[in-house]
Formats: sequence, structure tokens, C-alpha cells
Amino acid sequence: MQLKRCYEIAPPRVRQYLEAEVQHVLGYLREDHLVLETGCGYGRILPALASRAATVVGIDTSLSSLLLGREMLADLPDCHLACMDAARMAFRDDVFDCVVCIQNGISAFHVDRETLIRECVRVTRPGGMVLFSSYADSFWADRLAWFELQAEAGLLGEIDRERTGDGQIVCKDGFTATTVRPARFRSLAGQLGLRAQIVEVDGSSLFFEIMVG
Repeated sequence: MQLKRCYEIAPPRVRQYLEAEVQHVLGYLREDHLVLETGCGYGRILPALASRAATVVGIDTSLSSLLLGREMLADLPDCHLACMDAARMAFRDDVFDCVVCIQNGISAFHVDRETLIRECVRVTRPGGMVLFSSYADSFWADRLAWFELQAEAGLLGEIDRERTGDGQIVCKDGFTATTVRPARFRSLAGQLGLRAQIVEVDGSSLFFEIMVG
């Protein structure tokens, strides 16, 4: 499966970035928490989240990823998967203690960001946390090197060197990978009347953290 292969070929610095994001999220979780991960793919980080929380739910729009995840998580009864669009979730209001949208999901989903943020906040209980992340500018070289490896492995199209830069990676097959910078997130949060803080993690990630209620 292509998504799984993307993580398998990640170089050491990228693996460090991926693990640092998970560890940062774990610091917010408690053993009685109900946690949602949006864009969970095949459930790669769900076991780590479940090690700290009571129950973890992962949603994704890719049925093939979820089917693989069902196989991989078969022995973890506290991990649940559902096929669902993060911008139009079927959950009722105020369900989760923590909603997680990391590893640049805020850009990678290619949905309206304001809608995504509003929906994640909607399903989070008062006093809960919503955690988004995007790439830090200082991680650009390592991020680009990882995408180059993915292109060489045939997991992405060839990178368009002329159009790639300033935080955006563009492939000749039309694929693009963008980021959200602090000023943009502050603007989005302000438009929605939300309290948010921005935290840099590991020199590779920017976490946009919203306390609900």
C-alpha cells in the first residue's frame, strides 16, 4: 500500500519528526479520554494514542487504508475505525476529549480549513483540546528530501522544481503539499472566535492548539 510505504522509506530525521508529534499529543491524553484522530490512514498512530487513552476512534475517507487498518488493529479492541469526511463528521456535538489532526492534515486533506476547524471543535466537549499540526519552516530541507524519496519510489509524481518552494511542494502529476503558517492559523482562529496557541515541536512541527469552551 502506497501510504504505508511512504512512512517505511522515511529517513531518520523524518522519523524523528513523526515520533515527536505523537509524543507531543500523548502529553495531552489521560486514561479516561475518548480521542478522535482525523485522517488516520491505516491507523499508524492509533496504538500509541490508545496506550494513553481509554478509547480511540480514527476516521479517514480512504476505504483501502481503513481495511488495512482493520487488519493491523484487530487485536486492539479500544481502537475503532470509520470511513468519514473530517469536514462533515457524523458524530454528535461535544463527544471527544481530544481531537487530533496532525502531520499536516490541516493542509493534506484538501478541504476548506475553516470548515475543518469548526467541525473538529464541534465534536469536542467543553474543556477538551483540538490539536492541529503543520510543518515548521525550519524543516523544509528534510521535508523536501522525504518527498523526493517518495517521488523516486513512484509514490508521487516527479517534483516540479520550478514551482516548488516557499513551503509548497508541487508534483508534475498535479499533486501539491502546502503548509499553514502561524499568521494564517491565527487568522482562521480569530474568524471563528477561538482561543488558540501555537507551539513549535522538535524544530519540525508547528502545533495549533485550541482549548474548547
